[in-house]
Amino acid sequence: MTHEVQIHDAQTAILRALLFTPEAGFAELQKPTKLETDHFKFHIARLVELDYVNKIERGRYALTIKGKEYSNKLDTDTNTIERQPKVSVVLILKREQDGRIEYLCQQRLKNPYFGFWGRLGGKVSWGESFEETATRELKEETGLDGEFEFKSIYRKRDYRKGTDELLEDKIFVIMRATHYSGELIEHYEGGLNQWMTQDELASQEKSFESAVEFVDVIDSEQPYVQKKHFYDDSEY
Repeated sequence: MTHEVQIHDAQTAILRALLFTPEAGFAELQKPTKLETDHFKFHIARLVELDYVNKIERGRYALTIKGKEYSNKLDTDTNTIERQPKVSVVLILKREQDGRIEYLCQQRLKNPYFGFWGRLGGKVSWGESFEETATRELKEETGLDGEFEFKSIYRKRDYRKGTDELLEDKIFVIMRATHYSGELIEHYEGGLNQWMTQDELASQEKSFESAVEFVDVIDSEQPYVQKKHFYDDSEY
């Protein structure tokens, strides 16, 4: 897993300037930073070291591929990196057992939302297809092998009760298993897996309302749903 380096405001100003031109000279880039020459040299050298900026001939500078990708996330009005929703897959596995329609559910045994029941899933890794993420997460969390198909998008925004502070902003890609096999691992680090009906899931002391709705969205063939949910501090 890779993490973006936290950079200085002056370095952000340099990247912003290069965002709007193929290349620029030393003086052109120094001006928006309002720094003395020695201080500016330090910051431009740091961007070169990070491989965000490339020093080209004639003492001019340009964004590298890495620098272009990073700078493309800049809010050019505030010179800050824009915070974006998390993208995750939700896995829907269904079976009929003794006349009951059951779905594979998972109790979350890590923070935040410790103890809440919901569906299996996880974050989409850089470069992965949704199908690849679904297959990987299923194997990691349950030991099962499976194949999946895309069904819908569910946008979920979680707010703090009383203040309406946005806690989490998530885009869930609902993936339904077309085939799965293997022996289910019930316990794993961070969760407990169990088959339940829709009613059993909804009746748990702590359960995500959205987890029940994921199946309803599939059954009603809705391509896109967005909902707001509210949690108090003890739940989050």
